[in-house]
Amino acid sequence: MKQICVVGVGYVGLITAAGFADLGNRVIALDISEEKIEGLKNGEMPIYEPGLEELVERNVKSGRLTFTTSYKEGLDGDTEFVFIAVGTPSGVDGEADLQYVEAAASDVARHMSSELVIINKSTVPVGYTQSIKEKFNIDNIIFSPEFLREGLALHDNLYPSRIIVGEISDRATKFADLLQEGAIKEDIDVLFTHSTEAEAVKLFSNTYLAMRVSYFNELDSYAEAHNLDAKQIIEGVGLDPRIGSHYNNPSFGYGGYCLPKDTKQLKANYADVPNALISAIVDANTTRKDFIADQIIKKLSAVNIQPSTGTVGIHRLIMKSGSDNFRVSSIQGIMKRIKAKGIEVIIYEPVLTEQGENEFFHSKVVDSLEAFKQVSDVIVANRMVDELNDVKDKVYTRDLFNSD
Repeated sequence: MKQICVVGVGYVGLITAAGFADLGNRVIALDISEEKIEGLKNGEMPIYEPGLEELVERNVKSGRLTFTTSYKEGLDGDTEFVFIAVGTPSGVDGEADLQYVEAAASDVARHMSSELVIINKSTVPVGYTQSIKEKFNIDNIIFSPEFLREGLALHDNLYPSRIIVGEISDRATKFADLLQEGAIKEDIDVLFTHSTEAEAVKLFSNTYLAMRVSYFNELDSYAEAHNLDAKQIIEGVGLDPRIGSHYNNPSFGYGGYCLPKDTKQLKANYADVPNALISAIVDANTTRKDFIADQIIKKLSAVNIQPSTGTVGIHRLIMKSGSDNFRVSSIQGIMKRIKAKGIEVIIYEPVLTEQGENEFFHSKVVDSLEAFKQVSDVIVANRMVDELNDVKDKVYTRDLFNSD
């Protein structure tokens, strides 16, 4: 059994903490937010992930998982590993806002022992780990990117697609062994790199995924604009084994916490490097949202509704099944564009209703699905679900394959 401290109880942090605790380790989850820590002590979850609440509850009861706001408590003499898993949201210029990860690194550096191994899981710009080492005069910090999929994060913890460790050393091997010991999957691909290369791996990986999403979205835009069957085209394209039929379902744009942020960060890293594709991947998301908003307005007109007097209903803000996350969801960008045309927008989102919210960015939240269906002239759904089958004629969606 090892003692581990995890700094940050957001999505990655809480999943990491609960996962290691469930493997028999003693884990101290630390966050400077007293509200979050008190909430967790009282059984209140700050995020949703299938199975996570039960996992946390089980390990709190066993005493393997505890919560604190104190670095002194989290980094006492028995702690061997400390994970930094705090947010790095995008700034106005696309650069990551690093104040939280820098504050965490500074606090850890002040309280740590020389034997402690620091693992940074927060996504950062290329070259950041090296700069932190120099700034705080600490050498024992390793960047190791996280590749969790929302809705499948607990599975991904046990069956990791790969392990990438941004250091080539004995302690890096020790850390990789820790991850492999906690996995059910055998023969996991493990890659040891320098820290800067590991940072690049994370950003280029997510930008590639965003590129694939954007490619099939623009294929779909072309098909819709020319009244072609996009599904047939995508199925035909996917028969090439080099392309495949995965990750090909059109959407309203890539969203979530990682892809929009990481693509913008990579574009910012290219400030002094000639590029066309990386910038285009960022711009393509804006183009797709513009196109979708225009198509929704056309659908209003097609049902003989003047846009200025029509009502567009947004069915769910979440991006995928098995998640309650609508951080930077693409459908919010669609909403803004529609509302800018003076069209009324209402929302059906049970997550907001459960939180007692009756408004979201000045749009009414309707708690009754039947009332929502009745009032909406057009219903916008990123993913089609059975509960909308009775009003299918009202629905605008580009969900061709009923998958995320």
